[in-house]
Amino acid sequence: MDIHYGTDNLRIDKPVVTMGSFDGVHKGHVKVIEGLKACARKWQGESVIITFDPHPREVLYPNEKRPGILTTLAEKAEILAAYGVQHLIVIPFNRELAALSYDDFVRHILVDKIGIKGLVVGYDHRFGKNREGNFDVLKGLAETCHFHIEQEEALTANEVHVSSTKIRTALELGDIALVNDFLGYAYSISGEVVHGDKIGRTIGFPTANLKVDDERKLLPAAGVYAVKVSSQGKEYEGMLNVGIRPTVSNSGIVRLETYVFGFDGDLYGEKMTVSLIRRVRGERKFDTLQELSAQLSRDKETVKMIFSNGF
Repeated sequence: MDIHYGTDNLRIDKPVVTMGSFDGVHKGHVKVIEGLKACARKWQGESVIITFDPHPREVLYPNEKRPGILTTLAEKAEILAAYGVQHLIVIPFNRELAALSYDDFVRHILVDKIGIKGLVVGYDHRFGKNREGNFDVLKGLAETCHFHIEQEEALTANEVHVSSTKIRTALELGDIALVNDFLGYAYSISGEVVHGDKIGRTIGFPTANLKVDDERKLLPAAGVYAVKVSSQGKEYEGMLNVGIRPTVSNSGIVRLETYVFGFDGDLYGEKMTVSLIRRVRGERKFDTLQELSAQLSRDKETVKMIFSNGF
Protein backbone atom coordinates (compact mmCIF):
# COMPACT_ATOMS: atom_id res chain seq x y z
CA MET A 1 0.00 0.00 0.00
CA ASP A 2 1.27 3.47 -0.87
CA ILE A 3 0.95 6.14 1.82
CA HIS A 4 0.59 9.77 0.75
CA TYR A 5 0.86 12.68 3.17
CA GLY A 6 -1.27 15.48 1.80
CA THR A 7 -2.76 15.84 -1.67
CA ASP A 8 0.05 17.50 -3.63
CA ASN A 9 1.60 15.74 -6.63
CA LEU A 10 -0.61 12.65 -6.42
CA ARG A 11 -0.32 10.09 -9.21
CA ILE A 12 -3.14 7.58 -8.78
CA ASP A 13 -4.87 5.90 -11.70
CA LYS A 14 -8.65 6.52 -11.54
CA PRO A 15 -8.91 6.85 -7.75
CA VAL A 16 -11.96 5.25 -6.15
CA VAL A 17 -12.18 6.85 -2.73
CA THR A 18 -13.74 6.44 0.67
CA MET A 19 -12.87 8.62 3.65
CA GLY A 20 -13.14 8.87 7.40
CA SER A 21 -11.15 8.51 10.60
CA PHE A 22 -11.30 4.67 10.40
CA ASP A 23 -10.37 4.55 14.07
CA GLY A 24 -9.98 0.90 15.03
CA VAL A 25 -10.58 -0.33 11.46
CA HIS A 26 -13.43 -2.46 12.83
CA LYS A 27 -15.85 -4.82 11.10
CA GLY A 28 -18.10 -1.94 10.06
CA HIS A 29 -15.14 -0.29 8.36
CA VAL A 30 -14.23 -3.57 6.68
CA LYS A 31 -17.66 -3.70 5.06
CA VAL A 32 -16.95 -0.27 3.53
CA ILE A 33 -13.43 -1.35 2.53
CA GLU A 34 -14.74 -4.43 0.73
CA GLY A 35 -17.30 -2.25 -1.03
CA LEU A 36 -14.52 0.16 -1.98
CA LYS A 37 -12.38 -2.60 -3.49
CA ALA A 38 -15.35 -4.00 -5.39
CA CYS A 39 -16.15 -0.57 -6.82
CA ALA A 40 -12.51 -0.01 -7.77
CA ARG A 41 -12.59 -3.25 -9.76
CA LYS A 42 -15.95 -2.39 -11.30
CA TRP A 43 -14.88 1.11 -12.29
CA GLN A 44 -11.36 -0.02 -13.28
CA GLY A 45 -9.64 2.24 -10.78
CA GLU A 46 -7.45 2.01 -7.67
CA SER A 47 -8.75 1.83 -4.09
CA VAL A 48 -8.00 4.88 -1.97
CA ILE A 49 -8.78 5.68 1.67
CA ILE A 50 -8.56 9.26 2.90
CA THR A 51 -8.06 9.68 6.62
CA PHE A 52 -7.33 12.66 8.82
CA ASP A 53 -4.66 13.32 11.43
CA PRO A 54 -5.11 14.46 14.12
CA HIS A 55 -8.60 13.12 14.82
CA PRO A 56 -11.12 15.87 13.88
CA ARG A 57 -12.55 16.01 17.42
CA GLU A 58 -9.15 17.06 18.76
CA VAL A 59 -9.28 20.16 16.55
CA LEU A 60 -12.99 20.95 16.72
CA TYR A 61 -13.33 20.45 20.49
CA PRO A 62 -9.88 21.15 22.01
CA ASN A 63 -11.26 21.62 25.54
CA GLU A 64 -13.27 18.41 25.48
CA LYS A 65 -11.88 15.33 27.17
CA ARG A 66 -10.20 13.35 24.42
CA PRO A 67 -12.03 10.14 23.61
CA GLY A 68 -8.78 8.23 23.06
CA ILE A 69 -7.82 6.56 19.81
CA LEU A 70 -8.17 2.86 19.11
CA THR A 71 -5.45 2.81 16.46
CA THR A 72 -2.40 4.99 15.96
CA LEU A 73 -1.72 6.15 12.42
CA ALA A 74 0.96 3.47 12.00
CA GLU A 75 -1.40 0.73 13.25
CA LYS A 76 -4.18 1.98 10.99
CA ALA A 77 -1.90 1.90 7.95
CA GLU A 78 -0.73 -1.63 8.76
CA ILE A 79 -4.30 -2.94 9.11
CA LEU A 80 -5.54 -1.21 5.95
CA ALA A 81 -2.62 -2.64 3.99
CA ALA A 82 -3.50 -6.12 5.26
CA TYR A 83 -7.05 -5.63 3.96
CA GLY A 84 -5.69 -4.92 0.48
CA VAL A 85 -6.21 -1.16 0.20
CA GLN A 86 -3.92 0.25 -2.49
CA HIS A 87 -3.51 3.85 -1.29
CA LEU A 88 -3.83 5.74 1.99
CA ILE A 89 -3.97 9.54 1.84
CA VAL A 90 -3.36 11.24 5.19
CA ILE A 91 -4.73 14.80 5.25
CA PRO A 92 -3.72 17.08 8.14
CA PHE A 93 -6.92 18.15 9.87
CA ASN A 94 -7.05 21.80 10.93
CA ARG A 95 -9.63 24.55 11.36
CA GLU A 96 -9.19 25.70 7.78
CA LEU A 97 -10.15 22.26 6.52
CA ALA A 98 -12.98 22.03 9.04
CA ALA A 99 -14.44 25.29 7.69
CA LEU A 100 -14.74 23.92 4.12
CA SER A 101 -18.27 23.21 2.94
CA TYR A 102 -18.92 19.73 1.59
CA ASP A 103 -19.25 21.31 -1.87
CA ASP A 104 -15.80 22.93 -1.68
CA PHE A 105 -14.23 19.79 -0.24
CA VAL A 106 -15.58 17.64 -3.08
CA ARG A 107 -14.75 20.10 -5.86
CA HIS A 108 -11.36 21.40 -4.68
CA ILE A 109 -9.88 18.36 -2.97
CA LEU A 110 -11.59 15.20 -4.21
CA VAL A 111 -12.06 16.33 -7.81
CA ASP A 112 -9.33 18.94 -8.50
CA LYS A 113 -6.47 17.54 -6.39
CA ILE A 114 -7.19 13.80 -6.29
CA GLY A 115 -9.16 13.40 -9.52
CA ILE A 116 -11.61 10.83 -8.19
CA LYS A 117 -13.27 8.29 -10.43
CA GLY A 118 -15.69 7.15 -7.74
CA LEU A 119 -16.73 7.75 -4.12
CA VAL A 120 -17.90 5.09 -1.65
CA VAL A 121 -19.54 6.19 1.61
CA GLY A 122 -20.85 4.42 4.69
CA TYR A 123 -24.50 4.29 5.72
CA ASP A 124 -24.20 7.29 8.10
CA HIS A 125 -21.45 9.22 6.36
CA ARG A 126 -21.54 13.02 6.70
CA PHE A 127 -18.75 15.53 6.18
CA GLY A 128 -17.92 19.16 5.55
CA LYS A 129 -18.79 22.19 7.68
CA ASN A 130 -21.66 21.36 10.05
CA ARG A 131 -21.62 17.82 8.60
CA GLU A 132 -23.94 18.91 5.81
CA GLY A 133 -22.50 16.51 3.22
CA ASN A 134 -24.66 13.39 3.20
CA PHE A 135 -25.34 10.77 0.56
CA ASP A 136 -28.32 12.56 -0.97
CA VAL A 137 -26.49 15.84 -1.60
CA LEU A 138 -23.39 13.98 -2.78
CA LYS A 139 -25.39 12.25 -5.49
CA GLY A 140 -26.07 15.63 -7.08
CA LEU A 141 -22.39 16.58 -6.95
CA ALA A 142 -21.39 13.23 -8.42
CA GLU A 143 -23.60 13.93 -11.40
CA THR A 144 -22.26 17.46 -11.81
CA CYS A 145 -18.59 16.56 -11.35
CA HIS A 146 -18.81 13.27 -13.28
CA PHE A 147 -17.83 10.62 -10.77
CA HIS A 148 -19.56 7.46 -9.56
CA ILE A 149 -20.98 7.18 -6.04
CA GLU A 150 -22.14 4.23 -3.95
CA GLN A 151 -23.34 3.78 -0.37
CA GLU A 152 -22.58 0.79 1.86
CA GLU A 153 -25.12 -0.42 4.41
CA ALA A 154 -24.42 -0.67 8.14
CA LEU A 155 -22.91 -3.84 9.57
CA THR A 156 -24.54 -5.20 12.70
CA ALA A 157 -23.22 -7.72 15.21
CA ASN A 158 -25.65 -9.20 17.72
CA GLU A 159 -28.19 -6.70 16.37
CA VAL A 160 -26.01 -3.74 17.38
CA HIS A 161 -24.43 -1.34 14.90
CA VAL A 162 -20.65 -1.72 15.08
CA SER A 163 -19.01 1.62 15.82
CA SER A 164 -15.76 3.02 17.25
CA THR A 165 -17.75 4.63 20.07
CA LYS A 166 -19.22 1.30 21.17
CA ILE A 167 -15.77 -0.31 21.03
CA ARG A 168 -14.33 2.46 23.24
CA THR A 169 -17.12 1.94 25.77
CA ALA A 170 -16.53 -1.83 25.86
CA LEU A 171 -12.77 -1.29 26.26
CA GLU A 172 -13.27 1.10 29.15
CA LEU A 173 -15.46 -1.56 30.81
CA GLY A 174 -12.86 -4.28 30.23
CA ASP A 175 -15.15 -6.28 27.94
CA ILE A 176 -12.33 -7.52 25.72
CA ALA A 177 -14.40 -10.31 24.20
CA LEU A 178 -16.84 -7.74 22.79
CA VAL A 179 -14.04 -5.39 21.74
CA ASN A 180 -12.29 -8.12 19.76
CA ASP A 181 -15.56 -9.35 18.29
CA PHE A 182 -16.38 -5.88 16.95
CA LEU A 183 -12.82 -5.33 15.70
CA GLY A 184 -12.37 -8.73 14.10
CA TYR A 185 -8.90 -9.00 15.67
CA ALA A 186 -7.29 -8.67 19.11
CA TYR A 187 -6.93 -5.11 20.41
CA SER A 188 -3.24 -4.32 20.76
CA ILE A 189 -0.99 -1.79 22.45
CA SER A 190 2.58 -1.13 21.31
CA GLY A 191 5.50 0.72 22.80
CA GLU A 192 9.05 0.62 24.10
CA VAL A 193 10.10 -1.45 27.09
CA VAL A 194 11.48 0.91 29.74
CA HIS A 195 12.94 0.53 33.21
CA GLY A 196 10.51 0.31 36.15
CA ASP A 197 11.07 -0.05 39.88
CA LYS A 198 11.80 -3.79 39.53
CA ILE A 199 9.52 -4.86 42.39
CA GLY A 200 8.04 -7.68 40.28
CA ARG A 201 11.29 -9.61 40.13
CA THR A 202 11.51 -9.64 43.94
CA ILE A 203 8.25 -11.62 44.15
CA GLY A 204 8.90 -13.97 41.25
CA PHE A 205 7.11 -12.01 38.53
CA PRO A 206 9.58 -9.83 36.59
CA THR A 207 7.67 -7.56 34.24
CA ALA A 208 8.37 -5.53 31.10
CA ASN A 209 7.13 -1.97 31.55
CA LEU A 210 5.60 -0.55 28.38
CA LYS A 211 5.86 3.10 27.37
CA VAL A 212 2.99 3.44 24.89
CA ASP A 213 3.90 4.82 21.45
CA ASP A 214 1.07 7.39 21.39
CA GLU A 215 -0.29 8.96 24.58
CA ARG A 216 -3.71 9.25 22.88
CA LYS A 217 -4.01 5.46 22.69
CA LEU A 218 -7.03 4.26 24.67
CA LEU A 219 -6.15 1.84 27.47
CA PRO A 220 -8.52 -0.83 28.81
CA ALA A 221 -10.10 -0.82 32.26
CA ALA A 222 -7.64 -1.37 35.10
CA GLY A 223 -6.95 -5.00 35.82
CA VAL A 224 -5.10 -8.13 34.75
CA TYR A 225 -5.38 -9.48 31.20
CA ALA A 226 -4.37 -12.57 29.27
CA VAL A 227 -2.26 -11.30 26.36
CA LYS A 228 -0.19 -12.40 23.40
CA VAL A 229 3.20 -10.67 23.43
CA SER A 230 5.26 -9.90 20.33
CA SER A 231 8.86 -8.67 20.52
CA GLN A 232 12.12 -9.29 18.68
CA GLY A 233 10.25 -11.25 16.01
CA LYS A 234 8.90 -13.80 18.48
CA GLU A 235 5.49 -14.35 20.09
CA TYR A 236 4.80 -15.37 23.67
CA GLU A 237 1.86 -15.80 26.00
CA GLY A 238 1.69 -13.59 29.04
CA MET A 239 -0.35 -11.47 31.39
CA LEU A 240 -0.64 -7.71 31.48
CA ASN A 241 -1.47 -5.51 34.45
CA VAL A 242 -2.98 -2.12 33.67
CA GLY A 243 -3.40 0.24 36.59
CA ILE A 244 -1.92 2.38 39.34
CA ARG A 245 -0.51 -0.55 41.35
CA PRO A 246 -2.09 0.37 44.71
CA THR A 247 -0.21 -2.34 46.63
CA VAL A 248 3.23 -0.89 45.85
CA SER A 249 2.63 2.75 44.88
CA ASN A 250 0.50 5.78 45.71
CA SER A 251 1.59 7.86 42.69
CA GLY A 252 -1.71 7.40 40.84
CA ILE A 253 0.22 6.92 37.58
CA VAL A 254 -1.18 4.25 35.27
CA ARG A 255 1.42 1.64 34.33
CA LEU A 256 1.39 -1.22 31.85
CA GLU A 257 3.42 -4.17 33.16
CA THR A 258 3.68 -7.43 31.25
CA TYR A 259 4.84 -10.75 32.66
CA VAL A 260 6.02 -12.79 29.66
CA PHE A 261 5.70 -16.56 30.07
CA GLY A 262 8.84 -18.52 29.32
CA PHE A 263 11.03 -15.50 28.60
CA ASP A 264 14.41 -15.08 30.26
CA GLY A 265 16.31 -12.14 28.91
CA ASP A 266 16.52 -8.35 28.51
CA LEU A 267 13.87 -6.41 26.61
CA TYR A 268 14.88 -2.88 27.63
CA GLY A 269 14.74 -0.51 24.68
CA GLU A 270 12.94 -3.07 22.52
CA LYS A 271 9.62 -2.54 20.75
CA MET A 272 6.86 -4.72 22.20
CA THR A 273 3.21 -5.29 21.29
CA VAL A 274 0.64 -6.80 23.63
CA SER A 275 -2.62 -8.11 22.15
CA LEU A 276 -5.46 -8.39 24.66
CA ILE A 277 -7.27 -11.72 24.78
CA ARG A 278 -9.35 -11.76 27.97
CA ARG A 279 -9.72 -9.78 31.20
CA VAL A 280 -8.91 -11.96 34.21
CA ARG A 281 -9.84 -9.62 37.06
CA GLY A 282 -9.99 -6.01 38.17
CA GLU A 283 -7.24 -4.18 40.03
CA ARG A 284 -6.98 -4.81 43.79
CA LYS A 285 -4.90 -3.57 46.68
CA PHE A 286 -3.23 -6.28 48.78
CA ASP A 287 -1.98 -5.92 52.32
CA THR A 288 1.40 -7.53 51.63
CA LEU A 289 3.65 -8.40 48.70
CA GLN A 290 3.21 -12.07 49.64
CA GLU A 291 -0.54 -11.78 49.11
CA LEU A 292 0.07 -10.06 45.77
CA SER A 293 2.49 -12.80 44.70
CA ALA A 294 -0.01 -15.52 45.64
CA GLN A 295 -2.72 -13.81 43.60
CA LEU A 296 -0.39 -13.42 40.62
CA SER A 297 0.31 -17.15 40.78
CA ARG A 298 -3.43 -17.80 40.61
CA ASP A 299 -3.76 -15.29 37.75
CA LYS A 300 -1.01 -17.10 35.85
CA GLU A 301 -2.85 -20.41 36.14
CA THR A 302 -6.06 -18.74 34.96
CA VAL A 303 -4.29 -17.24 31.95
CA LYS A 304 -2.69 -20.56 31.07
CA MET A 305 -6.12 -22.18 31.19
CA ILE A 306 -7.53 -19.48 28.89
CA PHE A 307 -4.84 -20.22 26.31
CA SER A 308 -5.09 -24.00 26.69
CA ASN A 309 -8.83 -23.77 26.02
CA GLY A 310 -8.28 -21.74 22.85
CA PHE A 311 -9.50 -18.54 24.51
